[in-house]
Amino acid sequence: MEYVQAPAKSIQGNILCCTCGVPIPPNPANMCVACLRTQVDISEGIPKQVTVNFCKQCERYLQPPATWMQCALESRELLALCLKKIKSSMTKVRLIDAGFLWTEPHSKRIKMKLTIQKEVMNGAILQQVFVVEYVIQYQMCDDCHRVEAKDFWKAVVQVRQKTVHKKTFYYLEQLILKHKLHQNALNIKEVNDGIDFYYASKQHAMKMVDFLQCTVPCRSKTSQRLISHDIHSNTFNYKSTFSLEIVPVCKVWWKSKVAKLMRLLVCVTLTLPQHMVYKKVDGNTYWRNPFYSLCNRRQLEEFIVMDTDTLRNQKLGAGAGLRSNKHTLAEVWVQKTSEMDTSQQYHCRTYLGHLLNIGDLVLGFDFANSNVNDENLNKMNPHHVPDVVRLDSSVNKPGVQTKPSRRVRRRNWKLQEMARDREDMDTDDERQYQDFLEDLEEDEALRKNVNIYRDASKIPVESDTDDDGAPTVSLVEMLEELSLTDATGGEGADMLTE
Repeated sequence: MEYVQAPAKSIQGNILCCTCGVPIPPNPANMCVACLRTQVDISEGIPKQVTVNFCKQCERYLQPPATWMQCALESRELLALCLKKIKSSMTKVRLIDAGFLWTEPHSKRIKMKLTIQKEVMNGAILQQVFVVEYVIQYQMCDDCHRVEAKDFWKAVVQVRQKTVHKKTFYYLEQLILKHKLHQNALNIKEVNDGIDFYYASKQHAMKMVDFLQCTVPCRSKTSQRLISHDIHSNTFNYKSTFSLEIVPVCKVWWKSKVAKLMRLLVCVTLTLPQHMVYKKVDGNTYWRNPFYSLCNRRQLEEFIVMDTDTLRNQKLGAGAGLRSNKHTLAEVWVQKTSEMDTSQQYHCRTYLGHLLNIGDLVLGFDFANSNVNDENLNKMNPHHVPDVVRLDSSVNKPGVQTKPSRRVRRRNWKLQEMARDREDMDTDDERQYQDFLEDLEEDEALRKNVNIYRDASKIPVESDTDDDGAPTVSLVEMLEELSLTDATGGEGADMLTE
């Protein structure tokens, strides 16, 4: 048997550090780590304190040159933003690790621990850990600056409707709130015949215009004015104006025994009372051949129904149009409540025969004794002009103010309102707003487009005999109004304070 000798193991020897003489494994620099760090600082040139701009209003950080980002504390987004601040000074080192160190949220300081590597002295690789401190400096962003200025805007949307009521804008306000289209507006200003929306960008204004055109029948006009021009970069600064005019004719929606709200659709439905024939007119058709109302709600007079006669199986001529199946044609004889001591009665034909009974009080327009100046009305045969046109059930006479009813006091819900510049509401505006709230209670289909919130400040009141059968809003349809508060019950404090 032959003996085979095992191969000799190579053992690496130690060398002495050329500076301090400590035995160390061989390395290209022939120096220990402690001595090497005293000779070379690989973090040289990297700033140890950096300023970060922060907007208190919107709680966003500035990412140069002009981008504002929403970042939470110790988030990945904030880590990337902080690293970009020192990226230009770290081109000669290699980043190994980065992380946040805990600091007080109100200290206006953000500390980040970095681990870097760099090749030094004859190819030796040195690793070092150090801390970079970021000082938060407050700076208002451009968007918040425009909001605070309240007079700097690049686009305005002017919505107008030439009517004597504001129910259209009350309904539009709820639709805008539901779809949150008011959030991008710098300012909302209420004017005499409508409302203005001011925006910082033209795109936000065009989004509002598209929404209104899909919601209500209207026509729009666009104009722009040159503010400044840079001939070197060939850039132009314009202010754009979008003018929308809503059709002044509104559709009256009949429900049960009460005819209330003027519901706006993309088209207007016209109904001929004498024959129950209706026709839908869209916005483009209306503005090609516009027509206006002869009377308004303030000219309504109160009548009492003396007799009714239902008409059935009436034949229509060719091309007359579609007939409504929801109504009943009837001939009605009425008398003014102010002329009860006389025998004067008025005759009219109405499509509300299924709602009217003898002794009912109704509101209508008295065409027999009115002075109306209209070119189209003068061309009509006087025998075809009705004496009275009935529109609404008589609850309160128009223009007469009454004390708040129990129905208003027991209303345990409310609507949100847009923050806008407006003058104090007069008595007529307050009455119209209360009518709008009653319309929401009576029309369940209309409430589907409106966010209704429960009013916690209202104490439930039991109904009495004065409001028996009055419609109400169920608790299921109400939403809870959220409020962000801290644990102490007060308003939440800013994330960073001085």
